[in-house]
Amino acid sequence: MINAQSTQFDAHFLTNSTKSLVAYHQAIVTAQEVLLHYFANQTQAYSGASPEEIASTLATVDFFPMFGRELSQVLNDVGKTVVSHSVNVSHSHCMAHLHCPPLIPALTSELLINAMNQSMDSWDQSPAATLLEQQMVNELCRLFGYGAGADGIFTSGGTQSNFMGLLLARDRYASQHLNWQIQQQGLPPEANRFRILCSDVSHFTIRQAAALLGLGEKSVIQIETDAEYRLCPIALERQLQQLQAEKLLPIAIVATAGTTDFGSIDPLLELAACAKRYGLWFHVDAAFGGALVLSDRHRHKLAGIELADSITVDFHKLFYQPISCGAFLLKDRSHFNFIKLHADYLNPETNAVEGIPDLVTKSVQTTRRFDALKLFVSLQALGRQQFAEMIDTTLELATATAQLISTDPALELANHPAINAVVFRYYPQQNVSDQKSEGWHNRINSQIRAMLLQSGEAVIAQTKIRDRVYLKFTLLNPRTTLADIRKILDSIKQLGQVLERI
Repeated sequence: MINAQSTQFDAHFLTNSTKSLVAYHQAIVTAQEVLLHYFANQTQAYSGASPEEIASTLATVDFFPMFGRELSQVLNDVGKTVVSHSVNVSHSHCMAHLHCPPLIPALTSELLINAMNQSMDSWDQSPAATLLEQQMVNELCRLFGYGAGADGIFTSGGTQSNFMGLLLARDRYASQHLNWQIQQQGLPPEANRFRILCSDVSHFTIRQAAALLGLGEKSVIQIETDAEYRLCPIALERQLQQLQAEKLLPIAIVATAGTTDFGSIDPLLELAACAKRYGLWFHVDAAFGGALVLSDRHRHKLAGIELADSITVDFHKLFYQPISCGAFLLKDRSHFNFIKLHADYLNPETNAVEGIPDLVTKSVQTTRRFDALKLFVSLQALGRQQFAEMIDTTLELATATAQLISTDPALELANHPAINAVVFRYYPQQNVSDQKSEGWHNRINSQIRAMLLQSGEAVIAQTKIRDRVYLKFTLLNPRTTLADIRKILDSIKQLGQVLERI
C-alpha cells in the first residue's frame, strides 16, 4: 500500500520519475502561456476592474473543493480572474509606487528558488544556498564601504530591516549604558525615556518598529526638514540638547537615503558626525536610494553611508528584483549577539568547528527564502554597468519630467527629484477670484488618479503635503519614456478640465 501510494503521488511533486517530469514540464508550459496571454500581452497598465467586480467573480469560487480539477483548467481560470486584473508592473504607465518591473534573470531564479525550496535557517536545509548568501552579504558590505568586521542578512524588505536596526540600537544602548540585557531581562525601567530621532518624512516603519519594540510611537521624535525634504542637522542638534535637558535618553538617529514620496537623501555625513558626538546608533534607511551605489554618476549622493552602524537596502525596488528581496547590513557583526539564540536542532556547536555560517542567529525569521540567488543571477547576467545605465536612465527621466511640469501653468511641481520620484498636482484653471476651496482642488486631484486607474491608462500615486493632495510619479521603469510622460500629463490636464466643470 505504501509503495503504491508513493507512485500515485508522483505527478504532484518534482522528482526524477518520468511521470513527475512530464507533469512538471506541462505545468510550467501552461503557466507560461497564462502569464504571457493574461499579463505580458496586456496593452494597459490595469484592466480597470472595480473592487466589486473582482470580489463578485471570486465569490463564486469554491476555495476548498472536495475534488481537484485539471491543473490547466485551474491556471486558465486564475488567468481570467486574477492575473488579468493585476497591475502590470512592467507597463511603462505603471508608476505609482516603489513597485518595480522584475528582471527576466530574476524571474528564472524564482523558478529555481521555488522548486528547490531551500530553507535558510540551517546548513542541512540549504548547504550551497547558505554559503552563497553569506558571500553575497560580504560583497554587499564591501560595496557599501564597510570593513572586514561587517556582516548582514537577507530580509523580506525595508520593514524588517528597519526593525532590526532599531532592535539592535535599543539593545546596545541598554547593554552599554544601563548594564541591562533586554534579551534576558525584558525592557529596563528607563525604556519609557528612550527616544529615536528621524525626519518628519521618514518611512512609517520607524514608528511601527518603535511600537513593536515596546517603546511606543511617542518615542519617535520627528525632526523638521528643509525645502528639499532632508533632515535638518541644526534642528536635530537643537532637539538632542532639549532631550538632554528633559532627562530623556536618545538611542538612535535614523537617516533616510531616498524618502518614499520625494526620494530625498538626508545629509549623511553631517548626521553621522552628530551621532558620533552623542554616542548614538546611526541607522540609514536606504531601501529606495541604496541602489545608487551602483552608479558612478550618482554614488556620491550616498557619501557617509559607510559610517552607519546599520543599513537597510531593498532589492525589489531599483535593483529590479521580484518581491520580496532586501538586506540588513551591520557595520560590526558582534552586535548580532544581541539577538543570537541557540537551538540544538538548527545550529549545533559543530557548525562553528566546521566553519559553517549560522544564518538563523542573525535573523528575526526562522524559515526564510533563498532570495540571494535572484540578486546573484541578475548581477551575473547584467553586470554592474547595465544596472547603472538603467538607474541613470530613470533619474534622467525624473529630471526631464520635473522640467515639463514646472513650465506648465496647469500643473504645480512640489519637488525637484533627488532620485526618481516626482510629486506634483493639477492646478485648476478657473478664475482665481472664484476662490474655490482647497478641498475642491484636492477632490479634483484625487478623482484624476482614480479615473486614470479605472480607465486602465495609467497607475499613478496620490500623497499629501500638509493638507494638499498631490499626484506622484515613481519612475522606476527604465522603459518609460518622456513620450509616455507627456501622454499621461495630457490626460491629467484633460480630466482636470472636465472635473472643473462638474
